[in-house]
Amino acid sequence: MTRQPSTRQLKDWDRRYLWHPFTQMQEWEQEDPLIIERGKGSYLIDTEGRKYLDGTSSIWVNLHGHRHPVLDRAIKQQLDKIAHSTFLGLSNPPAIELARELIRIAPKGLTRVFYSDNGSTAVEIALKMAVQYWQQRHPDAGPKNTFLHLKLAYHGDTIGAVSVGNIELFHARFKPLLFPTVEVEPPHCYRCPLKLAYPSCDMACTEPIEDILQNRHRELAGLIIEPIMQAAAGMIPQPLGYLKRLRELCTRSNVLLIADEVATGFGRTGKMFACEHEGVTPDLMAISKGLTGGYMPLAATFTTDEIYQGFLGRYDEFKTFFHGHSFTGNPLGCSVALASLHVFRHEKTLARLSSRIKLFSRLLAPLAALPQVGDIRQRGLMAGVELVMDKTTKSPYPLSAKAGHRVAAIARSKGLILRPIGNVLVLVPPLSISKEDLKTMVEILKESIETLDIDSCPTHGTHNNR
Repeated sequence: MTRQPSTRQLKDWDRRYLWHPFTQMQEWEQEDPLIIERGKGSYLIDTEGRKYLDGTSSIWVNLHGHRHPVLDRAIKQQLDKIAHSTFLGLSNPPAIELARELIRIAPKGLTRVFYSDNGSTAVEIALKMAVQYWQQRHPDAGPKNTFLHLKLAYHGDTIGAVSVGNIELFHARFKPLLFPTVEVEPPHCYRCPLKLAYPSCDMACTEPIEDILQNRHRELAGLIIEPIMQAAAGMIPQPLGYLKRLRELCTRSNVLLIADEVATGFGRTGKMFACEHEGVTPDLMAISKGLTGGYMPLAATFTTDEIYQGFLGRYDEFKTFFHGHSFTGNPLGCSVALASLHVFRHEKTLARLSSRIKLFSRLLAPLAALPQVGDIRQRGLMAGVELVMDKTTKSPYPLSAKAGHRVAAIARSKGLILRPIGNVLVLVPPLSISKEDLKTMVEILKESIETLDIDSCPTHGTHNNR
């Protein structure tokens, strides 16, 4: 047998050969990489056998815990048949069965499933479908080849997805590559750009959207939104009624509503899909992340029958949607996604979430008393805790202080894995997390925040795990 490399050797190879995403590699090369070898339930286990609570569900993908026997078995059983066959000109049982199950649980009115491999691609597909739909189904409606989106939006890292995003730190350098869009301020109640307060504001933030839709509807193919919660923006929740209002405005203006449920789908907000909180059916909906329970890369874009019909015609009319990739409808991914939906049903996952969500709220509430905490934002089992230097003025910690990074490093030393977004500490535990582990997770977070003192924050270079 080939001898397994030591942890030290793996760390050396990591620093020498790898380039990690969203990571400043100059600093990474000076740090001690954490190498995860195994997982069990809500825990990650490194090569030295140390256990860590998975506070981000491995970046929002894991639902039922690591090494769930039903999901493990689905992968193994499918491997005994075939790992992959093309979806171009062929089909396969898991992809067919999964599409049927997805339409059963999707918001009413969504009738077709187009598979892809990740959230960015699922969004790209929705954008391309929207533009081609208007060209083929309603050519007289206007050019309809641009999109309206919120500022601070994050819809992925491919060029189309970045074009409808607005996180300067991630996207500014790529502006020469992007197509033009129309953007509006998001409903950020903690830092309201209109200096108003909810609910007395009567959602004044929807008025600019109404004006744009009314005046520019002939050029707008769609409005894209992360329903209920703008996740990568720092867990910014939308006020009750906001999504429904946008649905009404889009319908009135003949503009498609595109829901990006990549982060919010599959129980994260307490419903199977976030759109369900307000009884909204989008015209197009992108899903990924939790689709396979965190096991395999798989994504899908849902459409209504109206949109699907716009792509039907004779072969020589070329109304076909010319998009796809090598692993479309991958049987392994579809099999484990089917198994995940089975777990939802048989373990009554959504019904059991209610008590965990209420406990999560109760556990997070005391953090508001900490002098370093400006705001706590939560929808379901998605939460963001914003760190500030001054609660009254809401002054943020400077980026050079690396406040979120420092707290995450301290939490890691205590057995909790976090991935902050700047000054926002993000907690997205697996849906299956036990109440005891949830208590431990929030307690570690609280203890880690309490160690943060701006006077001891470095202004340059590495962080300090004091």
